[in-house]
Amino acid sequence: MKDIQNQQLKSYNTFMVSALCDRFVQVEEDGEIPRLWEEGIFGRPYLVLGGGSNILFTQDFHGTIIQMCTRGIVVIEEDTNSALVEVAAGVDWADFVDFCIRNHYYGVENLIGIPGRVGSSPVQNIGAYGVEVKDVIDSVIGFRISSQKPFALRNEECAFGYRSSIFKTEWKNDVLITRVRFRLSKIPHFTLTYQALSKELENRKLELTLENIAALVKSIRDAKLPDITKIGCAGSFFKNPVVDISVRDRLVEQVPQLVSYPAGEGKVKLAAGQLIDLAGMKGVREGDAGVYPLQALVIVNYGNASGTEICNFYQKIQKEVFNRFGIFIEPEVNIE
Repeated sequence: MKDIQNQQLKSYNTFMVSALCDRFVQVEEDGEIPRLWEEGIFGRPYLVLGGGSNILFTQDFHGTIIQMCTRGIVVIEEDTNSALVEVAAGVDWADFVDFCIRNHYYGVENLIGIPGRVGSSPVQNIGAYGVEVKDVIDSVIGFRISSQKPFALRNEECAFGYRSSIFKTEWKNDVLITRVRFRLSKIPHFTLTYQALSKELENRKLELTLENIAALVKSIRDAKLPDITKIGCAGSFFKNPVVDISVRDRLVEQVPQLVSYPAGEGKVKLAAGQLIDLAGMKGVREGDAGVYPLQALVIVNYGNASGTEICNFYQKIQKEVFNRFGIFIEPEVNIE
């Protein structure tokens, strides 16, 4: 376990904003976890941090930040149809996806290129290109912080929803996820419901293989999203709003080209990026905070924007969209 006082967090968040925390603890082995309670860490303000790819620090954190840095990918069971794979919370999501592609395990190839760590993936129910991680999660394992007791929740117990889970609602700030188990298919199957993906596959006349789909998704992402090693951002900043069909129908009269997707009985999901674009905010920049010119869902730090400046900027975007459409778009990113 690494234990650092007064840690600068700029290199631990993909927005690359400067902030300090009083104490920074990196857990490298599951056996170190009991020490967190023994040292009274949870008796004071604390924050469990993954890869820092879904957080915006607007101020210094006066408490302890805990980061799971455990490693390991283990195939628990396997037959001709599927494999059950257990992954440590500290494994980079990109490394897990690469593992699946190398071993021809199907299910996460559409999620290639998403930054972060495996332990954070069920919290946010990460998703992209027609796939959500809930589609392949078997169970989530960890500890309840308040009771110090271990838990193992099956998929159906995790209350997964759009960019949500029990870990973000009922159990918010009360879990330390240690491992995630994934049920992956060994039988070739692909999710091609995302129009841009299926159209690009057709245009390039590619053979339908796991490697080709993964490479195609990666190229589509790279074409419209910034390189987080060069430009600070947290991927998609806003959730796509879910509204009543009647609201969509009203907006279509105003915007005939409005994009929407089915989202359950009587509901549709609108494209937040399109709303931001139509509100005139795509490519807008104020100081070092701006909307990425190639993808309106992405707010970027072009250099030295503070967390507060980025926060003020995203709130301006919210206001512009609401004034234009009467729709309130919520951040997907956690604000601290």
